[in-house]
Amino acid sequence: MSVLFALSSASFAEIIVNPSTGGGSAALNWSSDQASQLLNDDGELEPSPQGSTSISTSVRSSATPTSSINTSISSTPKVVIRDTGGYGSQPSVNARAALVMDAQTGEVLYSKNTNTAFPIASLTKLMTAVVTSDARLDMSEEITLQQIDFAGAGGKNSSSTLRAGDTMNRAEVLLFALMKSENPAAAALARTYPGGRSAFVAAMNAKARQLGMTSTHYVESTGLDPHNVASARDLGILASAASQYGLIRQFSTTPTYDFNLGYRVLKSNNTNALVRNGGWNINLSKTGYINEAGRCVVMHTTVNSRPAVVVLLGASSSQARTNDATNLLTWLSQQPKRL
Repeated sequence: MSVLFALSSASFAEIIVNPSTGGGSAALNWSSDQASQLLNDDGELEPSPQGSTSISTSVRSSATPTSSINTSISSTPKVVIRDTGGYGSQPSVNARAALVMDAQTGEVLYSKNTNTAFPIASLTKLMTAVVTSDARLDMSEEITLQQIDFAGAGGKNSSSTLRAGDTMNRAEVLLFALMKSENPAAAALARTYPGGRSAFVAAMNAKARQLGMTSTHYVESTGLDPHNVASARDLGILASAASQYGLIRQFSTTPTYDFNLGYRVLKSNNTNALVRNGGWNINLSKTGYINEAGRCVVMHTTVNSRPAVVVLLGASSSQARTNDATNLLTWLSQQPKRL
């Protein structure tokens, strides 16, 4: 069962951020209870006692030894997709593949090439976030970016405002990966996973199998490699599963964030214009682009009190992707809540 919570940008602002004392980054700060709630539950964050936001960031309890960190694949409930042929009078879309799915029932409301696997670019980072969250790692642990994190994948490199030597906690690395789609951040999450990159990629593919994502295959954590492939159907399943992680909902829909690295501040914006503009009730978002994939997006949204997943793969431009998404959301808003 997928329970959707509409999280505004203000709700995220309520739990962040006090600059860390003694230099370094502006750390994301929660109590261990809050962090566990974000990782495991469907609920929104409750304010901390006395309204404080400058508190401990450890996801593990102090009684949990580091050696017992859980890196197993959690048993996220599977989503059963029911293709009923969609509704009549459907809009056309520019993208190569598209899906609109009722997130509670799994009913397919709109379908275009939904079972064909395509390169998915940075939509990969949604699974990167799920695997990171499943591992229950210490979100306050400092991670220093290394040159190898900038090496790219699939013969590709990407521009980045980050630099080798930048240090921040794991929560901020994850926020960089989800909100700003920074490839070095996603690479660092895999590198610092117990067992390293190979174990991380194995966990990504194991999670896909556990969720029933039958057309999906991952070879690395960023999405730069076009051999990371999935169908729109599979990405609908992933979006529904990822929406059950409060941490991923919050981080992927943060419109803007200023990363204070101590010696410079990186003012960053969400890669999804619909999240930045705030006109729709978007609970989860991830965009992607490489040449082979075109412009892609996956969103978990609530329209007329109806939770829904929207997936677009292979749009010809960022504007075409935004137009497709807007058209599908507008069309969905005009449909009855249930047939």
